[in-house]
Amino acid sequence: MTVLKRVPVWAWRSLMAALAGSESRRFNRDPLTTVDYEKDIDFVGDGIRGHRLDVIRPAGVPSDQGGLPVYVYFHGGGWTSGDKAVLTKYCAIQAEGGVVVVNVNYRLATRLSLLTGFSIRHVLEDADAALAWVDDNIARYGGDPSRIVLGGDSAGGHISALYAAAVADSGLADHHGLEPRLALDKLRGLVQHCSIVDFSVIFERGFILGLGFIQILLPGKLSGLALRAAAHFLSPIEWVRHNYPPVFVTTSERDYFYRANLNFVERLHRLGVPVDTVFYSRASSNTSHTWQQDSRFPESQEVYRRLRLFIEAVTSRPALAR
Repeated sequence: MTVLKRVPVWAWRSLMAALAGSESRRFNRDPLTTVDYEKDIDFVGDGIRGHRLDVIRPAGVPSDQGGLPVYVYFHGGGWTSGDKAVLTKYCAIQAEGGVVVVNVNYRLATRLSLLTGFSIRHVLEDADAALAWVDDNIARYGGDPSRIVLGGDSAGGHISALYAAAVADSGLADHHGLEPRLALDKLRGLVQHCSIVDFSVIFERGFILGLGFIQILLPGKLSGLALRAAAHFLSPIEWVRHNYPPVFVTTSERDYFYRANLNFVERLHRLGVPVDTVFYSRASSNTSHTWQQDSRFPESQEVYRRLRLFIEAVTSRPALAR
């Protein structure tokens, strides 16, 4: 941990770029043949990689015999890197359990983000466009658009959690200029794998990520108290309300967002929001940040088992008026 203190954005981006190819090959080894894949659907229509999604569903599922629950997933990568391709097998494993999975790309922050005015608003707009596509089209793939579970790992977990908060709280949605397409009664649950849900930890002295990771999500360059005030609107934990959807949280003591996730779970409990957890101690050597992507680990298999139970539970009950 000492070596990695205060990693700047450029170093993180370089590291992720170096790992991308090997991780995709390793995580997607021995692909599943028990599911159907439809890849690189352009959900906006502008042809860019950041606006593509994959639909993965159990093989042979007809679209005219009811609808399966829909699990919409956002990859991680510190908002600057990553791609849905790395999560193909993870998503296929969930689809094998009887779910239609939508694996989503989104626009990433670049070195020119400050010049172009890129902010978290653009990412939330992409998430909303993907959900609009799901609402209009997922029935053709055997999915039920009224039974949606959102999920993600690391920065992707943050995106799904913040979008869920905007669906549940119009004040947050208004701040980001968003009119969520996903209706609250259709949002049945939220899955968080080693997620960035509490931005307060990033301000702590010696935390692994530099404050530049907050800055890249804001439309202008801020510092000091102004940066802390702006971060309030980026931090999902600050926007959890009693009507927030049920949540499934998985993390470990080896993850540098472990305490952020503990804080998030505590807030959910305090507000009476249903929450299920899988936490591993430091003794579990396979559980570094976003280990859930790697299906070879028994800890990942346990997460998948519990995830199936969570999705079944939250999508089988009647929609709640929240």
